[in-house]
Amino acid sequence: MPETLKKTSVKKPLLLLLMLLLIATFFFFDLQNVLNLENLKAQQQHFSDYYQQHQILTLSIFFLTYVAVTALSLPVATPLTLMGGALFGVATGSILISFASTLGATCAFWVSRFLFQDSIEKRFPTQTKKINAGIEKEGAFYLFSLRLVPLVPFFLLNLVMGLSKMASWKYYLTSQLGMLPATIVYVNAGTQLGQINNPADILSAELLLSFIALALFPFISKTLLNRWKTSRLLRAYSKPKKFDYNLIVIGAGAAGLVSTYIARAVRAKVLLIEKDKMGGDCLNTGCVPSKALIRSAKMVSYAKRGEEFGLKPHATDFRFSEVMQRVHNIIKKIEPHDSIERYQALGAEIKQGEAKISSPYTVEVNGKTFSARNIIIATGARPLVPNIAGLNKVDYLTSDTLWKITELPQRLLILGGGPISCELSQAFARLGSQVTQVQRSARLMRNEDVEVSELIEQKFKQEGIRVLTNHQIHSISQENGEKIALCQHKGKTVKIAFDQILVAYGRSANTDGFGLHELKIELADNGTIKTNGFLQTNIPTIYCAGDCTGPYQFTHTAAHQAWYSAVNSLFSGIKRFQVDYRVIPWATFVDPEVARVGLNEQEAKQQNIVYEVTRYELDDLDRAIADSETAGFVKILTPPNSDKILGVTIVGTHAGELISEYILAMKHNLGLNKILGTIHIYPTLSEANKYAAGIWKKNHAPEKVLNWLEKFHIWRLG
Repeated sequence: MPETLKKTSVKKPLLLLLMLLLIATFFFFDLQNVLNLENLKAQQQHFSDYYQQHQILTLSIFFLTYVAVTALSLPVATPLTLMGGALFGVATGSILISFASTLGATCAFWVSRFLFQDSIEKRFPTQTKKINAGIEKEGAFYLFSLRLVPLVPFFLLNLVMGLSKMASWKYYLTSQLGMLPATIVYVNAGTQLGQINNPADILSAELLLSFIALALFPFISKTLLNRWKTSRLLRAYSKPKKFDYNLIVIGAGAAGLVSTYIARAVRAKVLLIEKDKMGGDCLNTGCVPSKALIRSAKMVSYAKRGEEFGLKPHATDFRFSEVMQRVHNIIKKIEPHDSIERYQALGAEIKQGEAKISSPYTVEVNGKTFSARNIIIATGARPLVPNIAGLNKVDYLTSDTLWKITELPQRLLILGGGPISCELSQAFARLGSQVTQVQRSARLMRNEDVEVSELIEQKFKQEGIRVLTNHQIHSISQENGEKIALCQHKGKTVKIAFDQILVAYGRSANTDGFGLHELKIELADNGTIKTNGFLQTNIPTIYCAGDCTGPYQFTHTAAHQAWYSAVNSLFSGIKRFQVDYRVIPWATFVDPEVARVGLNEQEAKQQNIVYEVTRYELDDLDRAIADSETAGFVKILTPPNSDKILGVTIVGTHAGELISEYILAMKHNLGLNKILGTIHIYPTLSEANKYAAGIWKKNHAPEKVLNWLEKFHIWRLG
């Protein structure tokens, strides 16, 4: 254990012990009765005489006593405040007690943070992360409002806020300002100490309502300010007296289609606008065609593995053009799900053409203007093409244009190491291309754990893919009629000859050409459309969903966001829901597949989350052995000594299907004990989930109890 951690682990119990001793001393010597209201009233004259003779000493003792009782959360702050008013008057008493109470509260805040913050964050990482995000944004606002209400237990605020990430100076200043009004009221009441029989006498119904009104004032002010800002923002535009539609949706990809579907499900009048093909990228150039191509490539790989299955090896004869024709045939089979006809049958109006948002209420398309109470932007994203010298001089491919080719590239250079590039590298290699994959960073699939990257890289190399990590391409040239990519690697220039190049560096949001900049809709630093937690842009009538806003560029996340953007826009001013990103799964469809939900190890380490790892190897699973698909594992992260699931990574055949059980478990807070107690069909791949839970259970077996049970069973033998 590092020396600093050892010191901290020793200091925490000592501090806790010291505090407990001080609190015990307070009650043991019955100091709560010494400092109660009746005793202070009885000793008022004595204290006043002492103060007249020793003013500085009295002020100092009172200040330190007040700091101490506040820091220890002892129940005598109110009588002391009243005594402060009686001894020192309103002005001096208010100043003295204001600083003493705030300093004491800050001490309690520090103690809570030192003793409990780390353990709470480790035990509840997701919840604390969300709370801290809210505290960072509006913590001071809420703290100030709560401080204004004397009925709120201030000691509880000290302890709870200490668990957050709020800066100490911000906590101090906010507390000083928030507690000041109540302090003045109590100090002023203390000047008439002889007439007070109970602290409750101070808080009349009228005064209490005044405090509550004062606490509500910041919220009311904030609401009114937001409405004023909205009104000011929209004032420049003419609001129609009557709208053509409840909702206009721009873009007919996953986010746009689901938004439209939901709008019609609640009987809203909706217009959907698409400038290109219905279904967006997923249907036409993304998920569907890539998975169709991967499936064909996998069939070729199975033929090459014939001997593993007791078959005679043989070469699979195929035409690449027919493989690509199959891809397009599959697109056509799925097209009806996303077709104009289907959505018209649902009651939506569809217009094909380029949309332009002309105001917060209107959209122009095909020379006509249509109005709606709200607008949803679902324009998706496009392949990111970096500025590489000479790239425009070759007929480069992207994930959008790849599907037009009919001849198999003999030497294919693929740029990128993410999911798209990895999936296509393996597919084309299996179909017969000589694939070279160039990645700028040290490994492929860098968002996954190192062991996952290593397994996939090893598999790629076994299949003949040339994987070049830590290679930065800087230009493309032609030498002797050959296309050459020039890369930098460890200070040296590496030349790569190729026939075709595929750029797969990820995707950038579509934000140009449809009125965003004219309306001054804000963009995030990464180029996506900036939205709040309700998927609302800075123009309150305009919402956003899908790849154009992020933060996850997955089809299933786009559909997830679509529900929130549609419901929040259609029921704005009545009810709205904050988008929930707690459990976002994804898969990379290489072979073996890689699927994940929640945290992996590298993320847990980055976030300083303490975890345990449970791992189950698929080469132990009967069904995987029967299928000759034993490569991979199930890896689960849990908090120490808890079956709560922090995250799961599955590498193996059909990992994208197997992960679903863990998605459900994490969504509904089910632990590994629940998975272990669920019947799984034998022999199936899904048993891997149960066996992984069984390993966790075995690792946490109660050894002492089992030892006693062993003795019990021996005793019963007679």
